[in-house]
Amino acid sequence: MTMHRLTALTASLALAASSAFAETAADKIARAMSAAPSDISAEATIMDVDGTILREGTNEWVCLPGVGLIPGDQHPMCNDAVWMKWMAAVGTDTVFSTDVIGVSNMLQGDAMVNNDNPMATDINDGSVWVQDGPHIMMLFPNMDMLADLPRDPFAGGPYVMWGETPLAHVMMPLEAKDATQ
Repeated sequence: MTMHRLTALTASLALAASSAFAETAADKIARAMSAAPSDISAEATIMDVDGTILREGTNEWVCLPGVGLIPGDQHPMCNDAVWMKWMAAVGTDTVFSTDVIGVSNMLQGDAMVNNDNPMATDINDGSVWVQDGPHIMMLFPNMDMLADLPRDPFAGGPYVMWGETPLAHVMMPLEAKDATQ
């Protein structure tokens, strides 16, 4: 086999391999829809993490195949309008506020994050890190309403994540988690 043919064959195999691993829009839509019950996700708008609309919806929900705030994340979420406003505020480093409760579904779980500091990146920094399985997240207009909820993600039941920041929200795990993480 000549060097030219070998190079062409190698390039063809590399292209085939990379396209075999390329995720299709249908794959992203299916993953995004898995974040919430079908009565929400079946009619939701599906938006890729870069903002591209993969499918127009007919209800007020937006489902994403990953959390765009975490590069490479593939944990899907379905958000109401309040959570989409929260995501936009976080993404643009602007102040978030709401007059109504917001809801986000993450029935496939999410990434390992620092429970106190949303900007933390070192899992060995000595603070509390948590990775929840299926859960629902809620935003509240008045954080005083959350005063009696634990900040400890391993206390059992709902808890406050990022409680001392403007990004505070309530995590409502739907299954027990391993306290030895």
